[in-house]
Amino acid sequence: MKTWRKNLQELFRYPSAVFGLSIIFILLVIAIYSMIAIPYDEAIRLWRGGEEVWYKNPKNVPPEWTNFFRSKKLPVSFTLNSADGTAEKIVEEGSSQTQITLTYTFDYQYDSFPQEMIFYFRSTHKEKQPFISISWFTPDGREIRIADYAISNTNTFRFSQDEKLKRRLAGQFPQVGLFRDPNSDPENPVALRGTYKIVVTAISFEKDATVDAEFVLHGEVAGWAGTDHLRRDLGIAILWGTPIALMFGLVAAMGTSVLTMLISAVGTWYGGWIDEVIQRITAVNLVIPFLPILIMIGTFYSRSIWIILGVTIALSIFGSGIVTFRSVFLQIKESPYIEAARSYGASNWRIITRYLMPRIIPMLIPGLVTAIPGYVFLEASLAVLGLGDPVLPTWGKIINDAQGNGALYQGLYYWVLEPAVLLMITGLAFAMLGFSLDRIFNPRLRGQ
Repeated sequence: MKTWRKNLQELFRYPSAVFGLSIIFILLVIAIYSMIAIPYDEAIRLWRGGEEVWYKNPKNVPPEWTNFFRSKKLPVSFTLNSADGTAEKIVEEGSSQTQITLTYTFDYQYDSFPQEMIFYFRSTHKEKQPFISISWFTPDGREIRIADYAISNTNTFRFSQDEKLKRRLAGQFPQVGLFRDPNSDPENPVALRGTYKIVVTAISFEKDATVDAEFVLHGEVAGWAGTDHLRRDLGIAILWGTPIALMFGLVAAMGTSVLTMLISAVGTWYGGWIDEVIQRITAVNLVIPFLPILIMIGTFYSRSIWIILGVTIALSIFGSGIVTFRSVFLQIKESPYIEAARSYGASNWRIITRYLMPRIIPMLIPGLVTAIPGYVFLEASLAVLGLGDPVLPTWGKIINDAQGNGALYQGLYYWVLEPAVLLMITGLAFAMLGFSLDRIFNPRLRGQ
């Protein structure tokens, strides 16, 4: 314990180790938060959800925080719903009909125009359909009639698809014409800032009929991580990609390192044909192409992350570490305390687990830590190639989707940079910690 306490104190003398530990701690906090805040089943449901889950999000837009670095502010996505109180609802009952007035008020302080605007109507009626009228009021006092029609129980009105509205706006797209400053050049329209109001007047012809509507404005920025081609919030995959990456890297590195050390110790202690078989398997495994085998398994058998993890560990056990550990175990095997253990009748397994393996742990730890980012990159690489787990939201899956949908060609750099930067930071953190541990546990590197 004194030795480990001394090593820990020495570790904090290295700024690189402190930096690496700080980043790893932050990643662990994010991983724990992700699993608590978004349970696994909910994360899978959200990531694999379609239009019914992500209808409030625009397609392919950067995060909201990018507005801080823009001279021209892009509109932020938002929703207003009469059913939850974010829009005003007034009901006036008459003898033969009921008038329901829905008012949506919002402040628009942006220099660009929204991507789309949609109304989602919900009505409860039996036979007679309610009739609605939609009016748009601009900050300078103009009123623009949007639409007048009867609605069913569920009805969707997309501003951009209404040709009548487009003609009223002199051929301009509604998301531009409704926000355009009338004094600006029609060829280079400028958004009119101020408070806008939409009034929906619904007339119901049945006593207990109700009408509610949700107004969704798809801006040009959304969320803290942006959205993809399926309107999904990339924050889900950014958050959940953290525990998946750390789990894969840690389990693969630990499983490989411990099993390699155990197999090498068994072969060295027993010697003979056991050691010979281990060395021959190692020699064959060193020339077997690692990545192509994983690609074949992912293509023809299964892309489950657990299958890939198991195969990764199996292919990594008989690596160069067997040779390195064997050379060290051969020296330890001839030590006097090993002879003393033999003399008092210690079993072979006790000698292997209590006398051989503990002596090599200081050598094992730095290699284990530095191996973690390699396995994190391996999982991400398979996902980028389209061979990642199809269910899980991961960093590599984000890059794969971005590549497949031309993110870089469209200038959607956030889609690639967010997971790529996280991968680089993760690799840097473990590498810096591993190098510092190597300096502490490797006598030849101390003081350098």
